[in-house]
Amino acid sequence: MLAILAAIVFGFALLLDFLNTNFGAPDLFNNWTLSLIGFLLLSLYLAGVGSGPRGGGGGRWYRGRRPGRG
Repeated sequence: MLAILAAIVFGFALLLDFLNTNFGAPDLFNNWTLSLIGFLLLSLYLAGVGSGPRGGGGGRWYRGRRPGRG
């Protein structure tokens, strides 16, 4: 989820750069600030924050030998 938010922030920063606008607040909403927010979200995602519940939530969890393996 955080990686998707980072992609949205980076896309918004790129759009602002292409349109050359600052929404009337150059110190609040500039490309560097949005890039830093995107880097923060991406680093939190890579650190494993917000990756959802871990454990028996889904997928295949086998105890002992897996079926079909000799």
